[in-house]
This record gives sequence, C-alpha cells and structure tokens, in this order.
Amino acid sequence: MPILGAYIVPHPPMAITEIGGGSEIQIINTVVGCARVAKEISEIAPDTIIFISPHSPMYHDRFYVATGDSAKGSFARFNAPQVRFNEKMDSELAGRIVEEARALNIPTDPDGVNNDLDHGVMVPLRFIKLQYQEAKIVRIGISGLSFEDHFKFGQAIRKAIDALDRRVVVIASGDLSHKLQEYGPYGFAEEGVEYDKRIIDVISNNELSKLMEFDSDFLDKAAICGHNGFIMLSGIIDGLGFEPVFVSHEDITGVGYGVFLFHCSPQS
Repeated sequence: MPILGAYIVPHPPMAITEIGGGSEIQIINTVVGCARVAKEISEIAPDTIIFISPHSPMYHDRFYVATGDSAKGSFARFNAPQVRFNEKMDSELAGRIVEEARALNIPTDPDGVNNDLDHGVMVPLRFIKLQYQEAKIVRIGISGLSFEDHFKFGQAIRKAIDALDRRVVVIASGDLSHKLQEYGPYGFAEEGVEYDKRIIDVISNNELSKLMEFDSDFLDKAAICGHNGFIMLSGIIDGLGFEPVFVSHEDITGVGYGVFLFHCSPQS
C-alpha cells in the first residue's frame, strides 16, 4: 500500500531548539512526540511527504496545491534565520492531485510560482530533516469549503497517490484550540477545553467520521487551527485500516498541541 503512514502534529515554533532557546522544555512531551514521528518516517523511508498546512495559502472557494519543483524557507521571522530549507517538490504527484480533484469537481488553485514554505510545514519538517533527508514534499492548503469537500479532496489525494504508486506518508499539521489558558495568546474559552477533549476522544477511538459533526460556531469559539486538515487526512486514509495511536497532548502555552500516529493494521 503506497500510503505507509499518517500523522497529526502541531507546529509550535518554540519546539525548535534554535527558536525555543531552552523554553522548548515547557512542551517537552510535544517535542518528544514530534521526534517520534520523525523517527517513524525515517524508518519508513518514503518517496514523498504530503503536508496539509493551515498556514499555506487559504482560499474561500478552492484548495491550494503547490505544483512547483522546489520550495525554500527559514525561521527568520522567529529569530532563527540560520535554520533554512531548500526542498525538492514532488511536482508530478501535485499535478496528479489537481487532476483527480478536478475529476471530482473539486476546485483547486495549482500554484507553480509561490515557493515559500510556511511554519505549518517547516516545524514538523525540521524534526524530520534531522533524521531523514531523502523525501520530496507536496504542500496543500485547507479552504473555506465544507467539511464534506475537505473529505472528498482527501479522497482525490489518495487516488493520485494510488495512480503514481508512490511510497507516501501524510502529515496534517495543526494545533488544537488556542483558548485553553487565561494567560494564553487568545485568552480562555470553555469551548477550547471541550474541543481538545472531543478531538482526543474522536481520534483515539478511531471515529474520524465524527470530525464532520463539529458545529462551526463552536469551532470559532474554540479558536481551532487544524480541524479541516484533520478531515482531509481522514479522507485520504478512509477504509485503509489505519489505527490511531494517541501520543501526547499539552496546553501549557494556552494552545493545544496534540500528536497522533496512524498505523496500518496487519490485516488491512
């Protein structure tokens, strides 16, 4: 099966040593979880890593797909310009994703010009690059379209992977609620606490279809980040026998950081 692993990871820049400068110890479970994901990926040795990021270009009525041959980035905006990326893109797979999406009447925005990596990609990628450097990447953004469209787009991504027979792992990069502590960047909301609890339960119990049952007003109050990307991931792995593994959850900074692995069961 060409989809060899799937992961949900957060993207706190402070988890990167060159940015955190020691403060990353505050979210040590998240750091350890992201390193565990990176180790698994290095053992899988995929041809391509697909990143779904809420910080890639986002449009109200279509999905962003980077179709260029390369992408660059650094953590300069986080005062760590020495950490740089110069990545090869899997433009063939990205182009096929656009084709499969259009065949399902899903609007996309193929972009072969913008080659700037966002921190939703770079934070998990940094952990991976410390252990594995061989994979090309594909960058995909979420959109303002419906939950059903995100799931359907995930299915188009899987069709593209199957058609090209790539060895692929998929990462849905996304923080959970941003309203978990009064001292956090967005303050506190009860909906934030409830959201994180529900997400952990839904994913841990392998009830990914319930991701589409969350109320949009509730999600706004919880100030979520990665929900649409999680739904897209569920569309990619739907029916393939992946079993979730809950690794960690932290809310020390007022933002929820959750790490989840999805392993394919032997009978699949």
